[in-house]
This record gives sequence, C-alpha cells and structure tokens, in this order.
Amino acid sequence: MNTYEKNWDANSKISNDAAGWAKYRKDMLSAFPAYYNESSDPLVSAINKAVKAVDHLRPEAEGPAYLGKNPELTIDFDHVKHISMPEKMGSTDKVIQETVALFEGLPNWGHPLTMCNVIPQANTVSIVAAVLSEIFAPNILEGEYSWNVHRAELESAGMLGNLFGWNPENTGCLYTYGGSGCWTYHVKYALSRVLRDSRQKGVRTDAKVICSHQAHYTMLNSTDWMGLGMDNIIKVRTDTHTNAMDLVHLEEILKDCHEKDIPVASVVCTMGTTDANAFDPVEGVRKLLDKYPNNGEKYGKALLYCDAVVGWAWAAFKEYDFTTNPLQFSKEIIPSLIANEKALSGIQFADAVGVDFHKVGWSPYASSCFVYKNSEEFENLLKRPGSAYLQPRSPYNPLDYTLEVSRAATGSLAGWATMKYFGYEGFQAIMGGILEDQNFLRNVLASHTETVCVNAEDHGLVTLFRAYPDGIIAEEQYRKELTDPSYKDQLIQNNMLTKAIGDKLYHWFREGKQVNGQYTPYISFSTGFRVTEYNEADTDPDAYIFALKIFPMNVHITPEIMRHAIDCVLLARDEVLSEK
Repeated sequence: MNTYEKNWDANSKISNDAAGWAKYRKDMLSAFPAYYNESSDPLVSAINKAVKAVDHLRPEAEGPAYLGKNPELTIDFDHVKHISMPEKMGSTDKVIQETVALFEGLPNWGHPLTMCNVIPQANTVSIVAAVLSEIFAPNILEGEYSWNVHRAELESAGMLGNLFGWNPENTGCLYTYGGSGCWTYHVKYALSRVLRDSRQKGVRTDAKVICSHQAHYTMLNSTDWMGLGMDNIIKVRTDTHTNAMDLVHLEEILKDCHEKDIPVASVVCTMGTTDANAFDPVEGVRKLLDKYPNNGEKYGKALLYCDAVVGWAWAAFKEYDFTTNPLQFSKEIIPSLIANEKALSGIQFADAVGVDFHKVGWSPYASSCFVYKNSEEFENLLKRPGSAYLQPRSPYNPLDYTLEVSRAATGSLAGWATMKYFGYEGFQAIMGGILEDQNFLRNVLASHTETVCVNAEDHGLVTLFRAYPDGIIAEEQYRKELTDPSYKDQLIQNNMLTKAIGDKLYHWFREGKQVNGQYTPYISFSTGFRVTEYNEADTDPDAYIFALKIFPMNVHITPEIMRHAIDCVLLARDEVLSEK
C-alpha cells in the first residue's frame, strides 16, 4: 500500500466513524436480515413480533369473519394522500405496528363464515415457501440470480404436464401475476404464432379471439393491452342449461372467418366458470379448428387456450378409482366428481392452459401459472436478443421470452410447494370435502319451499340460489322467470330482492350482527349468473338471473355453518321485505 492509500485509509476510518451517516448505517444493521448463520438474526425477531401482533387481530373461535375489532373502512379518501415521508428514520417496531394496523377489518379468508368467492386460505407450506422467496429474493428471470430455486418452475411444468396428459418433457410454464397474466400470455403467444411478422411490425391485422359469453372479463384487458383491440373479440353463444360454449354457433363463426380469410388468433375454452362451473367442449373445439384452419400461406395456426384457473384441479381425479372409492366420498357426490373430471379431461387437446394456485390451490396471491404444451415452439416464438449485462449461467433463462423481467419466485415456490404437499390425494380430499359440504347446503335449500338452488345441475364448488317471499313456491316461480317472457317484470322484481338480501347480509357482516348467537356469514351474490332462456342471444340486459352465492372454499367450514348461512339469508329477506 502506498503512502497516499495509507493516509486515505486512516483519515477515512476516523471521519467515517464520526460521520452521521455511519451512525444511521449502524442502526440499520438491525433492520436487515443477517447474511450469516446468526442466532439472534433480527429478521426472526421481527417476524415473531409481526405474527404475534397479527394474532391479536384474529377473532375468538366464535368471533366475526374479519380481522380486528373495527370492521369499518377507515380510509379518508379525501385526505389519505396528504402525506410525505418522515424526515428522520423510524423504528422497525413502529413500522411493523403500523403495518399490522392496516389489516384491521380485512376479511379473514380462513374463517368458516367466509364464503363469498373462490378466495381460500393459503396452506402453511405454500406460505413458508413464499416467505423464503421474499427473504433471499431469487429472481427467476435467469439461472445466475435464482440458481436451484428455478427448479420450482421447471418441476411445476413437469407435474402440470403430467396432470393434463401432456408429455412433461415438452411442457413449459411461467408463473405470472394472475389469471389476467395467463390470458395476456396466451394472446401474445397466439398473435406471434398467427401473425408471423407482428413482433417486428406490430399488430396490423384484425385477427380474432373467440370465446364464450361466459368467458372472464379479463379478455378485454388482454386484447386491449396486447394491442389487438377489444373489438376483435367474438363471443360464442352458450347453452342456457350448461352455460357451455355452443359448438354449432362456434362452427358458424369459424366457417365465416375461413370463407372471408379472417385469421383466428385463438379460441378460448373456459374450464370451470366462477359462478356456473361451465366447461367448454375442448375436444369439439379442436376438431372445428382443424376443420376451418387459417390460410396457411398467410397466417399461422390458431391457438387453443384453456382458461382453467378455477377448474384445473379437478384433473387430480383422473386416476381416482371411483369403484373402490378409497377416500370414502358419499354416493351423493360421486356423480359430480366424475362429471368434473370428465369435463376437464378435454384439456389434453389444448395448446396452453391458465392455472391459479391462489384459487383451487390454496396458495398465497399471486401464484398463477401459464402452462404450454410445446415449450420449444413457445420459447422460440417469443425469444428476443439477450441483455448486455445479464449472462446465461444455466440452461434455463426465461428472460429471453417472458413479459416480466423482474420475476419473483414467490408464486412458483408457493405453487410448487402446494403440489408437493397436497399430491393427488390432497387435492381429491379437499375438493371432494367442499362438495360434501355443498351437498348438505343444497339439501337445506331444498327443505325450504321459499328457496331454490339455481345451479343444481352444476357440479362445481359454488352454490347459487334465490330466496322468495313466504307463500311463493320458489322452484315453480324461478322456472317461470327463467323460461317465460311474460314473467320478466317479476324476474326483475325478484332480482332486486336478491340484490337487497345480499347487500343486507354484507352490512350485517360488517356491523357484527349476530343471528341465533352466531355472527353473520360473509357471502356474496351474482348479477349475471345466466341469461333467461328467451334471452339466449344476450340482447336484453334485464333478462338475467341474479343469485345469492355461497363458496365454501376453506377447510374450516362445517354443515352447521351451512345451515346457519341459510337462516341468516331468510332473516335478511324478511327484514328487506319489511322495509318496503
């Protein structure tokens, strides 16, 4: 070391020890995880404090279905942004306390009274896996920054490929930001495949994305953000009984596009809609796409995408022995299990599938997975030049073709860990158990003449129903409203009653109202479960069926809770009617 270096080192040490920034930096050491094996790692202490603080927000066993004591929304929307960062450093304990306070009033997804939507409590293994990702921050954009952690994505592809009846060695997958991300990846894949120069020149041709009237509204987001445009969506009629795509109408659309030389980018089959549990006939769609292909001289082959974010896990029953019934499901739900597995089996004919682990995977948000059958085609189609400052250190480098570049491993670890933990039998047990609870619920509904299940033919995880005033035979009234246009005024009136009951129950849930000594459940309602049979073309916005909705998605729900929920519905109906 020369004289200059020695003098600089000595002066620097003296001045740095006394410098204000050095004091702050020293204090900050306790706010970062240790980088070595340290028995007093501040991270452990901080997490323990946070978990204990959150525990204080959990209710007693018989408490309401939200966190904390205050169910009110306390945001002052007129002034919430009147804030700036503090001038001085805070303390970790104080920020943790303020963070926990944000959870006051949040719906408690694991509570047995929470059954508003397909939003389950995450399983512990998936939570731990996700938290580990946040601690060590592997970026699964490429191998150097994720090392073995990116095996979670690769192994997920193999497990899901096997689940869907594909060759797992050829299957690829990308964890992404939600079902919308899956939809968007599919649109990009389709456009790159069909409009061969679109990646260089942009989308200059009105290719069509075809889906059913029951398809998720994210179709609008995806076609908009991908530059194709929302006007290039074509909707296929659905069967008024099953809510599934009408193949006759689809053939008319495909034939028309074929004859007019209009390229079809993709056809989307929805595999288990949120409310109606509708499964589109994938094998039939595949045959029609083969019958009416795009003009091969000008365009590539249309993509067949399955939006299975709600229904994908029924594939776990593909090898279940329904004859010996090893998990001893009741005979009442066996037909539903068989029907769901059969309806989903067509997924083998798809080119790509969207999966949500944070729905029927009981994992944390967001753990969605876009799965594609031909990894070589997908990855080559979307491949782009590499970065000057990111060097490939392993054979797996998704940075070359992903939408996201910063790619947290949170979702991939959560989904992977869930599959490792649940296995086929775990998925079978938890999903079959939901149908057992639901079967009890539907029997309770059938025991009341003034309530009717409106999706009794469906085999999914949700029960939709309507409650009518005393003295009305609900099943007869509903049948007339569904089929007879002369009952449209009564349909609208009872739709408004359904909505009012749903709103009343929500207010009771938030107010902490108790019925028969128990708090009010958190349920929801749908304003568009299905069209009436005289509105098959979906031209009349008033000819829709509203329905109350119970999604018994978590493992803590019991038959007694199901019965209590209906008691609350009927009491809410009585109060709504008394207020008129």
